[in-house]
Amino acid sequence: MDTLIIQGGKTLSGTIPISGAKNAALPALAATILAPGRHILHNVPDLRDTRTMLLLLESFGITWQRRDDGALVIDATEIDNIEASYDLVKTMRASVLVLGPLLARMKRARVSLPGGCAIGARPIDFHMKALAMLGVDLTLEHGYVEGKVSGRLSGNTVYFDIPSVTATENILMAATLAKGTTVIKNAAREPEIGNLIDMLIGMGATIEGRDSDQLIVKGTEELSPGEISIIPDRIETGTYLLATGSAGGAITVTDCRPDHLPALLAKLRGAGLEIETGEDFIRIARTKILKSVDIKTSPYPGFPTDLQAQTMALMCISPGLSVIAETIFENRFMHVAELRRMGADIRIDGHSAIVMGGTPLFGAPVMATDLRASASLVVAALAAEGETVISRVYHLDRGYDNLVGKLSNVGAKIRRISEKRE
Repeated sequence: MDTLIIQGGKTLSGTIPISGAKNAALPALAATILAPGRHILHNVPDLRDTRTMLLLLESFGITWQRRDDGALVIDATEIDNIEASYDLVKTMRASVLVLGPLLARMKRARVSLPGGCAIGARPIDFHMKALAMLGVDLTLEHGYVEGKVSGRLSGNTVYFDIPSVTATENILMAATLAKGTTVIKNAAREPEIGNLIDMLIGMGATIEGRDSDQLIVKGTEELSPGEISIIPDRIETGTYLLATGSAGGAITVTDCRPDHLPALLAKLRGAGLEIETGEDFIRIARTKILKSVDIKTSPYPGFPTDLQAQTMALMCISPGLSVIAETIFENRFMHVAELRRMGADIRIDGHSAIVMGGTPLFGAPVMATDLRASASLVVAALAAEGETVISRVYHLDRGYDNLVGKLSNVGAKIRRISEKRE
C-alpha cells in the first residue's frame, strides 16, 4: 500500500495548473449512454474514479480512446449490457449516475448500490423516488437497484427534499428522453450540473433554468452525440489554496474558475490571506499571521463540504477559536482523530468541530480515511514540524491528478513510496 512522506516547513512558490473536475467528468461520461455515436470529452482528468467509470462504460459495450490532444472519444453506438456490477462500482458512489441514462435509452437497468468514501449515508432513495415519478418500475434486492419502463419515460414534476447533486444529474439525464416536460424543483445548483446541462443541450436537449433551483426539461425522442470541455476542478483549486495558506509562501493557481469558489475565497480573505483573482487564475499569499474563521457547509453557492476537512487543517494553525459546522454528511469528521495525532486541539460537539488554533503541529504517522480527509492531512503536514507519513493514500488517487508532482513543483518536500508486495 502506497504512502506519502511529507517534510513540513517548506514554503510554496510558483504555479499550479488545475485539472478538469472529477465531479463534472463523471456525469458527462454517464451522459454518453443517452445517444448512440461518438462523443468527445475534453479536459477529463486521469483519476481512479474516471478510469473506473470508463471501465463501467466498457462493460456496457461502449468503447473509448484517448486522442493525441488528450480528448476522450466515447463511442456509445452499441450497448449490449445493462448491469453495473458490484465489482466495478464498489469504490465509486457516482456509479449510480448510469441508472437514469440506461433506463432512458435501454428501458432496463440493473445497478449495484454504489460505494465510495465512508463519510455518511448517501441515500439512493432520492434517485428511486424521482425515477418512479417518471414511470420507472423499481425494485431494490440483493444490493442491486433494478428498473424497467414500458415505452418512454413520462415527464412529471419532481421535488427533492434537499438539493442532491447526483440525484439532480440522474433525473436531468433521464428526463431528456422522456415524453413531455419534467420540472425538477429544489434542484442542486453546483457548477458541475451547469457543465452537464451544457453537454445535454449540445446533444439536442431542451433545458431551462441553468444555475437555478428549478430545471425544466422538455423531452425529446432522441439525442445526438455531444462534445464538451470539462470545467476546472474547484475542489482541487481550493485544496491548493488552503495548502499554500498552511505552508506559507505565494502561488498562482491557473486554469481555474474563481467564480466557482465564492464562499472559500471570502473565508480565505477573512483568515488574513491575500487573494487576487482574474478570469482564470487565483494568486494567494500568506504575508501575516493567520486569523481563525468559522465555516458552515451548505449546498452551492455555500461553503463546499468537500473543502471542510482541508479548511479545518488550516484552522489548526490559525490563532483563535474556530467553529466548523458540517451540515451535509454526518460522518465527515473522521480526519479529526488523525489531526489530533499531529497535535491539533479539536473537540467534536454534535455536527460541529471546535478548533483551538495556533498550536504547533508535529509530523506523525497518520492514516487517510476518505478522499478529502486525505487532502486535509497533506495540508496539515505541510505546516507541521518534522516528517509526516500518510498511509492509505489510494483515496487521493480518486480525486487529485498528480498531487505529488504539482506540490513538488512549487517547493513542497513530498514523495510517494510504493510498498513492495511479496
